[in-house]
Amino acid sequence: MSDAGLLETLLRRIEAADGGVDSLETASILGVDHQVLVGAVKSLLALEDLISAELRSSKHWELSGEGTEIAEQGSHEARVFSSIPPEGLPQSELMKLSFGKIGFSKAMSNKWIKVDKTHEGGPRIFRSVENIEDQVRDKLLLVQKGNTSQLEEKEKNELKKRKLLSEVTVKSYWITKGSCFSTTITKPETELTPEMIANGSWKEKKFKPYNFEALGVAPDCGHLHPLMKVRTQFRQIFLEMGFTEMPTNNFIESSFWNFDSLFQPQQHPARDAHDTFFISDPALAHEFPLEYLERVKKIHSEGGYGSQGYKYDWKIEEAQKNILRTHTTAVSARMLYKLAQQEKFTPVKYFSIDRVFRNETLDATHLAEFHQIEGVVADRGLTLGDLMGILHQFFTKLGITKLRFKPAYNPYTEPSMEVFSYHEGLKKWVEVGNSGVFRPEMLLPMGLPEDVTVIAWGLSLERPTMIKYGINNIRELVGHKVNLQMVYDGPICRLES
Repeated sequence: MSDAGLLETLLRRIEAADGGVDSLETASILGVDHQVLVGAVKSLLALEDLISAELRSSKHWELSGEGTEIAEQGSHEARVFSSIPPEGLPQSELMKLSFGKIGFSKAMSNKWIKVDKTHEGGPRIFRSVENIEDQVRDKLLLVQKGNTSQLEEKEKNELKKRKLLSEVTVKSYWITKGSCFSTTITKPETELTPEMIANGSWKEKKFKPYNFEALGVAPDCGHLHPLMKVRTQFRQIFLEMGFTEMPTNNFIESSFWNFDSLFQPQQHPARDAHDTFFISDPALAHEFPLEYLERVKKIHSEGGYGSQGYKYDWKIEEAQKNILRTHTTAVSARMLYKLAQQEKFTPVKYFSIDRVFRNETLDATHLAEFHQIEGVVADRGLTLGDLMGILHQFFTKLGITKLRFKPAYNPYTEPSMEVFSYHEGLKKWVEVGNSGVFRPEMLLPMGLPEDVTVIAWGLSLERPTMIKYGINNIRELVGHKVNLQMVYDGPICRLES
C-alpha cells in the first residue's frame, strides 16, 4: 500500500468509526506494520486540525522464544518423561538431549521420574507415574491465544522466572476526528508566489500559519581549539597574579641565548642533532652583546663568581649556530639581561606562552612541536618555598590540585624540581613541567646584583589540557589525527576557585 493510499484508507476508517480508532488494532486489520501506521498518523497530525491523536500505553504478556518452543513441543520436563521407555534410560544418555538437564531437575521435582543409582550399567532413569499433565504448556497456550486473564499472578510470575513469559508495554494512538476533518487531503501552501497574487488564486488557497517562535538556522561560527581555551586561561591567571607578558615572536634563536647564556655547556647532549633542530639558512648568528659574551665565555671556560666553571675550550662557532628554540627560557635570558642593564634594579614578574621545538620521538605524551609556559620572578630574598607556593597557587586557579615535586638536575637552576600532576585518564602521575632557582653563573655575568634571586618554571600547555579535557593521547589533541568534531563539541573549561 502506497503512503497516499494508506493515509486515505486511515481517514475513511476514522470517518466510519464511532468515536475513534486504535492504531494497533487498525494496523492489524490493514495488515501493515504498526510503526508504518504511526508514521501515517504523524503525517496527518502535521496537517492542522485534520485529526487528533492521543498516545496510550497498555501492558500485555507475550511468550519468549523458549516459551513459544514449549507451547509447540511441550515443556522440558514433559519431553524428558516422554523420552523414558518402560525399561528405563541411562542418565548419561538423557543428559545428551538438548532438554535433558533442565527437564531432569523439573521432572524430579514433580516426582514424575526416579533414579536407580545401583543399576548394573550405572544410574538409570525410570518413570514414577503412568501419565502426566503438562500444565506449563497449557498455561503458555492460554497466553498465546490471548487468554492471559485466566492465569493467576503467581502462575505468571513463575513462568516469567523461567524466562518463558515477559510483560511488554505497548504504545498506540487513539485517533479521532479533528475540527477540520476531511477524507480529502489538502496540503496547505507554505509560500505566497507572484503567480497567486497575479491570478487571484491566493484567495482560495489555505496557507500554513507562520511560526514566529521558531528559531532560525544557527549561523556557522569559529570554535576555539582546547589548547587555545586553556592558553587563554593560563594567560588570564598570570595577569591576575601580576605578571607581565614577554615578547616571544622569535622561533629561531642562536645557541648562545638558547644554551650558553643559561650556563649550559657546549658538550651537553641536549645540543646534539638528535635533540635539537638546527637551521641551515641562515646557519649562524652574528650580533651579540660582546662584553656579555666574553663574561659568558669566561664563566664556562675558567669559572668565576665563586664557581669553577666547566673548564673546557668554549667556542664562539658553537654559540653562533641558529636553531629552532628548544625552550622559551631563551626569551627569559634576553629579558633578564635587559633588566640587568637598568641603572637601578626593580623586582619583576615575567611570563610567556609560545611554541618550542625538540627532536623528540612521538608517543602518547610527546610531540616534536609543542607549547611551553614560562614564568620568571626576580627579587631579593626569594626561596624554593616561594616557587612551590606560586606553582600551587597557579595550578589551583586552573582546577588542578594534585601536584608533586621531585628533585631534579638542570644546568642553569640549583636547586631544581620536576612538577608532576595526576592524570585521571592514564591513572598515573604525568610530568607537566620543570622549575628551579637560576644559578649565579647565569645571573651574575648578565650584571644583576649579587643579592637578587630569580625563580623560574617551564610548563607544558598540552599536558594540562589533556588532563583538563580527559584526552589520553597527545596526538589526538595536536597533529593529523585530530578529530575536528572534538573542537566543536569540546566543553568550555571553567576556572575553579
